[in-house]
Amino acid sequence: MKVAVVGATGLVGSKMLQVLAERNFPVDELIPVASERSIGKAVEFKGKQYLIVSAADAIAAKPDVAIFSAGGSTSLELAPRFAAAGITVIDNSSAWRMDPSKKLVVPEVNANVLKKTDKIIANPNCSTIQMVVVLKPLHDRYKIKRVVVSTYQSVTGTGVKAVTQLMNERKGIEGEMAYKYPIDLNAIPHIDVFLDNGYTKEEMKMTLETKKILGDDSVQVTATCVRIPTMGGHSESVNIEFENDFDLAEVRQILSESAGVVVKDDNANFIYPMPLTAYDKDETFVGRIRRDESQPNTLNCWIVSDNLRKGAATNAIQIAEYLMQKGLL
Repeated sequence: MKVAVVGATGLVGSKMLQVLAERNFPVDELIPVASERSIGKAVEFKGKQYLIVSAADAIAAKPDVAIFSAGGSTSLELAPRFAAAGITVIDNSSAWRMDPSKKLVVPEVNANVLKKTDKIIANPNCSTIQMVVVLKPLHDRYKIKRVVVSTYQSVTGTGVKAVTQLMNERKGIEGEMAYKYPIDLNAIPHIDVFLDNGYTKEEMKMTLETKKILGDDSVQVTATCVRIPTMGGHSESVNIEFENDFDLAEVRQILSESAGVVVKDDNANFIYPMPLTAYDKDETFVGRIRRDESQPNTLNCWIVSDNLRKGAATNAIQIAEYLMQKGLL
């Protein structure tokens, strides 16, 4: 099994290497790819050093799968070249997510849509992934009408530059700014670019991607996405209106039995999910599960997951695992 990681030196690319090793994905040959300035440098994987190569060299090596985390423009340019060579691409950027000819996959939710002919597979947005893992089993049981979500997103979602900005601010050091404003002791209600409708691109990603992953355009989603000075994971306050009424005990049971979900919901003992809970874990954590007393058939909950793992690297590798298990690679 030959595996290429495109964008191997970035925050998510490094996490992909870590997760591949931890999950014992059968990598017989690793082919790390990065920008031209990184070619010839080395990355470590399972105690060995691997030299970074160009995309052209990676394609020539004919990997079975290429996991991309190199940004949308790079993916638009390179993914079709890999796919044309018969290589299955799992892409972490937003480039292909809403392309109707490409599958958008969270394995616990809709891996069954994948076929051997799918050569470019899209990994959803981090904040969408953790939400739909919780929504899907509840949608199957009670039929979701509408979701209102407010996110509290880690600086790691922006990248190394943002983490450096936060740490510099904590130390009183002036440096390069990833954001227009200070992030320490602050909350910035602005993730990605603003669109003509007043929403940000991140907010519309959550709306559109949720419908596509659930395979149900009738589910209405509205989002407000906020960057906060945390690391370890994204948090979401989610309000879910169902067509049918629910029993809270059954909701907790459904979620506790759902793949990839961990229920942490014990108010008496102050047990609820936090970024510290989710840090470096693959599961999605849900708590503060309660009925919305302001309208019928509506549930409130709090969802937290490590955005670099389940929100990016782990989800992509789980797609590769599924393809391998089903003989689709």
